[in-house]
Amino acid sequence: MGGKVSCTLGEVKNRADLVIYWGGNPAECHPRHFTKYALMPKGKYVPLGRKGRTMVLVDIRETPSEKASDVFLQIKPGKDFEVLTTLRALVKGQRVNAELVAETGLSMEQLQDLVDRMKRAKFGVLFFGMGLSMTRGKHMNSAAALTLAAELNAFTKFVAMPMRGHGNVTGADVILRYTTGYPFGVNLCRGYPRFNPGEFSTIDLLVRGDNDATLVIGADPGATMPKPAIEHLKRTPTIVLDPKVTHTSRLARVHITTAATGISAPGTVYRMDEIPLPLRPPLVSPYPTDEDVVRRISEAVARKAEFAPTMTSKYAMS
Repeated sequence: MGGKVSCTLGEVKNRADLVIYWGGNPAECHPRHFTKYALMPKGKYVPLGRKGRTMVLVDIRETPSEKASDVFLQIKPGKDFEVLTTLRALVKGQRVNAELVAETGLSMEQLQDLVDRMKRAKFGVLFFGMGLSMTRGKHMNSAAALTLAAELNAFTKFVAMPMRGHGNVTGADVILRYTTGYPFGVNLCRGYPRFNPGEFSTIDLLVRGDNDATLVIGADPGATMPKPAIEHLKRTPTIVLDPKVTHTSRLARVHITTAATGISAPGTVYRMDEIPLPLRPPLVSPYPTDEDVVRRISEAVARKAEFAPTMTSKYAMS
């Protein structure tokens, strides 16, 4: 099963009466999420605002977001997949081993209560963060969360949405998805897209040392990735396109300063619900845009590819 059942943040604001945050801390990471979309605003079908909504927080520890929740479920680290699988079984009315459930840090009563809340909801939404997608299980956890939301639609309206981290991560996923059919972890070495998270994902490639060069555009992996990945960036030719000096640009062989998108360069960003937002820059920059630099690099590579056979034949003749 693939894909996801999702919606816009406007629909969440106007319809959602059950909001679940899993592996995220929006109070600190997305401070306006509560007030603008998910909990506080009065919606068309949720006229009471916060009083008409129930918030459930699932995490391995208490965070500032716990104070805003109605139900807090503290699970053991690395047990997200087991909990999600158990929830899917309970939703379908299948029997579950209570002893195995206890190993997750939760009780059968807690999970059954959550299932009942999800089935009773008129419109439920599951927001999941990197606490789910970047722990043991990784993309399998995300797939289980998306599948749970899809299966709940047999009983009510339920959607799922990732709580995105860095700027325009959603945009990168959207572009990859409609050009290759896959959102991330895409390999084009054979001339066609292949998708295999865990093998072709950026962190996995860098940690294994599979690539011998890296082009970084508008990101800072040197500040966020594991040490083995950062060490590989240091050892191999790394090129960075960024308006400012970053941890990655300090270890790169080449740093090309570019115009800041949305400030001095036009462009389009995608909100976490995949709504495109055009950017109109108020300032002018002397630096080229990311698009200009990538186009010039691409043209230079194409010229080199055309020139290479000529050089080979020339030397062969001599």
